[in-house]
Amino acid sequence: MSVMRLLVLGAVRQHGRAHGYQVRNDLEFWGAHEWSTAKPGSIYHALKQLAKEGLLLAHELAPSTVGGPPRVEYEVTEAGQVTFLELLRTALRAHDERIDVLTSAVGFIVDLPRAEAIGLLRERVAALEKWREEVEEHWTPDSPPAEWGHIGEIMRLWTHQAQSDANWTRGLIERLEKGAYVMAGEGERERDVLPEGMENPFR
Repeated sequence: MSVMRLLVLGAVRQHGRAHGYQVRNDLEFWGAHEWSTAKPGSIYHALKQLAKEGLLLAHELAPSTVGGPPRVEYEVTEAGQVTFLELLRTALRAHDERIDVLTSAVGFIVDLPRAEAIGLLRERVAALEKWREEVEEHWTPDSPPAEWGHIGEIMRLWTHQAQSDANWTRGLIERLEKGAYVMAGEGERERDVLPEGMENPFR
Protein backbone atom coordinates (compact mmCIF):
# COMPACT_ATOMS: atom_id res chain seq x y z
CA MET A 1 0.00 0.00 0.00
CA SER A 2 1.46 3.37 -1.05
CA VAL A 3 0.19 6.01 1.34
CA MET A 4 1.68 8.77 -0.82
CA ARG A 5 -0.30 7.63 -3.86
CA LEU A 6 -3.54 7.56 -1.88
CA LEU A 7 -2.91 10.93 -0.24
CA VAL A 8 -1.82 12.78 -3.38
CA LEU A 9 -4.49 11.33 -5.66
CA GLY A 10 -7.14 12.05 -3.03
CA ALA A 11 -5.95 15.60 -2.41
CA VAL A 12 -5.93 16.45 -6.12
CA ARG A 13 -9.25 14.71 -6.68
CA GLN A 14 -11.12 16.72 -4.07
CA HIS A 15 -10.14 19.98 -5.78
CA GLY A 16 -10.80 18.86 -9.34
CA ARG A 17 -7.56 20.56 -10.35
CA ALA A 18 -4.77 21.51 -7.96
CA HIS A 19 -1.19 22.69 -8.07
CA GLY A 20 1.61 21.25 -5.97
CA TYR A 21 1.57 23.94 -3.30
CA GLN A 22 -2.16 23.45 -2.81
CA VAL A 23 -1.71 19.70 -2.34
CA ARG A 24 1.20 20.24 0.02
CA ASN A 25 -0.76 22.81 2.05
CA ASP A 26 -3.75 20.48 2.40
CA LEU A 27 -1.64 17.51 3.49
CA GLU A 28 0.31 19.60 5.99
CA PHE A 29 -2.95 20.99 7.40
CA TRP A 30 -4.06 17.39 7.95
CA GLY A 31 -0.77 16.74 9.73
CA ALA A 32 0.22 14.15 7.13
CA HIS A 33 3.85 15.33 7.30
CA GLU A 34 3.86 14.12 10.92
CA TRP A 35 2.14 10.72 10.59
CA SER A 36 3.19 9.72 7.06
CA THR A 37 6.00 10.16 4.54
CA ALA A 38 4.22 13.18 2.99
CA LYS A 39 7.10 15.62 3.19
CA PRO A 40 7.33 18.50 0.64
CA GLY A 41 9.90 16.78 -1.56
CA SER A 42 8.02 13.49 -1.64
CA ILE A 43 4.73 15.25 -2.47
CA TYR A 44 6.16 17.00 -5.52
CA HIS A 45 7.94 13.82 -6.58
CA ALA A 46 4.68 11.86 -6.24
CA LEU A 47 2.81 14.40 -8.37
CA LYS A 48 5.36 14.08 -11.18
CA GLN A 49 5.50 10.29 -10.91
CA LEU A 50 1.72 9.90 -10.94
CA ALA A 51 1.56 12.16 -14.00
CA LYS A 52 4.25 10.04 -15.65
CA GLU A 53 2.16 6.92 -14.95
CA GLY A 54 -0.94 8.50 -16.47
CA LEU A 55 -2.81 8.73 -13.17
CA LEU A 56 -2.64 12.52 -13.14
CA LEU A 57 -2.86 14.94 -16.04
CA ALA A 58 -0.48 17.92 -15.79
CA HIS A 59 -1.54 21.35 -17.12
CA GLU A 60 1.17 23.98 -17.50
CA LEU A 61 -0.17 27.46 -16.81
CA ALA A 62 1.33 30.80 -17.80
CA PRO A 63 4.92 31.43 -16.62
CA SER A 64 5.34 33.36 -13.41
CA THR A 65 5.38 37.16 -13.81
CA VAL A 66 8.52 37.28 -11.63
CA GLY A 67 10.42 34.95 -13.91
CA GLY A 68 9.82 31.61 -12.24
CA PRO A 69 8.85 28.39 -14.02
CA PRO A 70 5.25 27.87 -15.16
CA ARG A 71 2.91 26.68 -12.45
CA VAL A 72 1.60 23.17 -13.08
CA GLU A 73 -1.92 22.13 -12.13
CA TYR A 74 -2.88 18.49 -11.91
CA GLU A 75 -6.15 16.64 -12.32
CA VAL A 76 -6.93 12.97 -11.78
CA THR A 77 -7.34 10.92 -14.95
CA GLU A 78 -9.85 8.11 -15.38
CA ALA A 79 -7.09 5.61 -14.58
CA GLY A 80 -6.21 7.72 -11.54
CA GLN A 81 -9.81 7.60 -10.33
CA VAL A 82 -9.78 3.81 -10.55
CA THR A 83 -6.44 3.58 -8.73
CA PHE A 84 -7.53 5.99 -5.99
CA LEU A 85 -10.72 4.08 -5.25
CA GLU A 86 -8.88 0.74 -5.28
CA LEU A 87 -6.32 2.07 -2.80
CA LEU A 88 -9.06 3.55 -0.62
CA ARG A 89 -11.11 0.35 -0.52
CA THR A 90 -8.05 -1.77 0.25
CA ALA A 91 -6.95 0.57 3.03
CA LEU A 92 -10.37 0.60 4.73
CA ARG A 93 -10.78 -3.16 4.82
CA ALA A 94 -7.16 -3.99 5.72
CA HIS A 95 -6.39 -4.94 9.31
CA ASP A 96 -2.63 -5.52 9.03
CA GLU A 97 -1.34 -2.26 7.50
CA ARG A 98 0.49 0.58 9.24
CA ILE A 99 -1.60 3.21 11.00
CA ASP A 100 -0.83 5.82 8.32
CA VAL A 101 -2.69 3.66 5.78
CA LEU A 102 -5.88 3.66 7.85
CA THR A 103 -5.46 7.33 8.74
CA SER A 104 -5.23 8.24 5.04
CA ALA A 105 -8.25 6.12 4.19
CA VAL A 106 -10.43 7.63 6.91
CA GLY A 107 -9.51 11.05 5.55
CA PHE A 108 -11.12 10.11 2.24
CA ILE A 109 -13.89 7.79 3.46
CA VAL A 110 -16.53 10.34 2.40
CA ASP A 111 -15.49 9.74 -1.22
CA LEU A 112 -17.31 6.39 -1.07
CA PRO A 113 -21.06 5.72 -0.98
CA ARG A 114 -22.26 5.21 2.59
CA ALA A 115 -23.30 1.57 2.15
CA GLU A 116 -19.99 0.64 0.55
CA ALA A 117 -17.94 2.32 3.27
CA ILE A 118 -19.92 0.51 5.96
CA GLY A 119 -19.45 -2.81 4.15
CA LEU A 120 -15.69 -2.33 3.91
CA LEU A 121 -15.45 -1.41 7.59
CA ARG A 122 -17.42 -4.53 8.51
CA GLU A 123 -14.87 -6.58 6.56
CA ARG A 124 -12.19 -4.88 8.63
CA VAL A 125 -13.90 -5.80 11.90
CA ALA A 126 -14.23 -9.42 10.78
CA ALA A 127 -10.54 -9.56 9.84
CA LEU A 128 -9.52 -8.05 13.19
CA GLU A 129 -11.66 -10.54 15.11
CA LYS A 130 -10.20 -13.44 13.14
CA TRP A 131 -6.67 -12.22 13.80
CA ARG A 132 -7.34 -11.86 17.54
CA GLU A 133 -8.81 -15.36 17.69
CA GLU A 134 -5.79 -16.80 15.86
CA VAL A 135 -3.41 -15.16 18.32
CA GLU A 136 -5.39 -16.44 21.30
CA GLU A 137 -5.67 -19.96 19.88
CA HIS A 138 -2.25 -20.53 18.31
CA TRP A 139 0.17 -18.03 19.86
CA THR A 140 -0.93 -17.60 23.47
CA PRO A 141 0.79 -20.07 25.85
CA ASP A 142 -1.37 -22.46 27.85
CA SER A 143 0.47 -21.66 31.09
CA PRO A 144 -0.66 -18.87 33.46
CA PRO A 145 0.25 -15.33 32.33
CA ALA A 146 2.82 -14.97 35.11
CA GLU A 147 4.81 -17.84 33.56
CA TRP A 148 4.88 -16.40 30.05
CA GLY A 149 7.66 -13.98 30.76
CA HIS A 150 8.01 -10.71 28.93
CA ILE A 151 7.34 -12.40 25.57
CA GLY A 152 3.77 -12.92 26.74
CA GLU A 153 3.37 -9.14 26.67
CA ILE A 154 3.59 -9.30 22.88
CA MET A 155 0.48 -11.48 22.74
CA ARG A 156 -1.29 -9.16 25.16
CA LEU A 157 -0.34 -6.21 22.97
CA TRP A 158 -1.58 -7.89 19.78
CA THR A 159 -4.92 -8.95 21.22
CA HIS A 160 -5.45 -5.58 22.95
CA GLN A 161 -4.74 -3.65 19.76
CA ALA A 162 -7.00 -5.88 17.69
CA GLN A 163 -9.85 -5.51 20.17
CA SER A 164 -9.39 -1.75 20.50
CA ASP A 165 -9.18 -1.31 16.72
CA ALA A 166 -12.32 -3.39 16.20
CA ASN A 167 -14.20 -1.34 18.80
CA TRP A 168 -13.22 1.93 17.14
CA THR A 169 -14.25 0.58 13.73
CA ARG A 170 -17.64 -0.52 15.10
CA GLY A 171 -18.11 2.99 16.46
CA LEU A 172 -17.40 4.50 13.05
CA ILE A 173 -19.84 2.06 11.44
CA GLU A 174 -22.51 3.09 13.94
CA ARG A 175 -21.92 6.79 13.25
CA LEU A 176 -22.15 6.23 9.51
CA GLU A 177 -25.33 4.19 9.92
CA LYS A 178 -26.85 7.11 11.84
CA GLY A 179 -26.09 9.46 8.96
CA ALA A 180 -22.82 11.10 9.95
CA TYR A 181 -20.99 13.01 7.21
CA VAL A 182 -21.92 13.76 3.62
CA MET A 183 -20.90 10.70 1.65
CA ALA A 184 -20.47 10.25 -2.12
CA GLY A 185 -23.73 10.77 -3.99
CA GLU A 186 -25.41 12.56 -1.09
CA GLY A 187 -24.76 16.17 -2.07
CA GLU A 188 -22.04 18.73 -2.54
CA ARG A 189 -19.18 19.15 -0.06
CA GLU A 190 -16.67 21.92 0.33
CA ARG A 191 -13.62 21.09 -1.75
CA ASP A 192 -11.18 23.39 -0.02
CA VAL A 193 -9.49 22.15 3.13
CA LEU A 194 -8.41 25.71 3.93
CA PRO A 195 -10.65 28.69 3.09
CA GLU A 196 -9.39 30.94 0.31
CA GLY A 197 -6.58 33.17 1.57
CA MET A 198 -6.29 31.45 4.96
CA GLU A 199 -2.78 30.57 6.03
CA ASN A 200 -2.05 27.08 7.31
CA PRO A 201 -1.96 27.59 11.12
CA PHE A 202 0.09 24.41 11.61
CA ARG A 203 2.96 25.35 9.30
